Amino acid sequence: MPDMILAADGFKSGFVTLVGRPNAGKSTLLNALMGKKIAITSNTAQTTRHRFRAVLTREGFQMIIVDTPGLHKPHDALGEELNTSALKALEDVDVAAMLIDSSKPIGRGDEWVAAQLRGCRSRKICVLSKVDLATPDQIAAQREAAEGLAEWDAMVALSAETGYNVDAFAEEVVYLLPEGPAWFPPDMETDQPIEVVVAEFIREKILRTFHDEVPHAIGVALNEMEYDRKKDLYRIFAVIYVERDSQKGIIIGKRGAAIKRIGIEARADLEQLLGCRVFLDLSVKVKKNWRRDASQIRRFGYGEGA
Repeated sequence: MPDMILAADGFKSGFVTLVGRPNAGKSTLLNALMGKKIAITSNTAQTTRHRFRAVLTREGFQMIIVDTPGLHKPHDALGEELNTSALKALEDVDVAAMLIDSSKPIGRGDEWVAAQLRGCRSRKICVLSKVDLATPDQIAAQREAAEGLAEWDAMVALSAETGYNVDAFAEEVVYLLPEGPAWFPPDMETDQPIEVVVAEFIREKILRTFHDEVPHAIGVALNEMEYDRKKDLYRIFAVIYVERDSQKGIIIGKRGAAIKRIGIEARADLEQLLGCRVFLDLSVKVKKNWRRDASQIRRFGYGEGA
């Protein structure tokens, strides 16, 4: 737990954990709340591999938003680590917000996630996400079904993509937070090391480029990251790890076209994140079956070992 910072009387602060099935919109909601891109997003399951904390400080409150990996039936050690990380994030939080995709019927996975919430002592909010993709009838049916999953302190239908009702969600969370000190400095936006954020931004471009071809086999680690003050330039050397030689060929592409595209797209995001020019060097290495090796998963910083 970070050192607390004394705040004025009436100041509210606390932790809100976002949970739900993969692709429920947790990371998109986190970014919408922060008003900028901090967490990576894609349509691929297991996009979020870190228990990620963002800090939103405004006059009168500080909200620490905990983004979690999507809860799912694990198929390997990585999946087990991600589930453990998500469930751990429900411990000792003030508010648990469960996201349910409004455009898809509630299924067994949602019921299982809701069951995990029942044992939590925190206040609970149900978030019907992605309302921009659902009809009014779908949203109404989803609301009725969601009411039967748990006893909610509040329910909000929103679209993080368009911004609809994101402020309403924030207001509900702040209402449920206790009075308390600021846990982080007001200018701090995340507790993740910058090296982790950079590696994740690179991995996002791979997920968006290759979709279902190789994403789950991808891990990204930084070998070196240094700032040249005279040139106002970051030099970043990163390694993309895959599990098979064939996947290495896909990532590199014909005459290096694929990895060049990944580098161009990642560099654009990183320059915006870091506020300066970026030199990005990407290489690809094979580390066979790393997703089945718990120690390797922790070396990448994924799951509970992060």
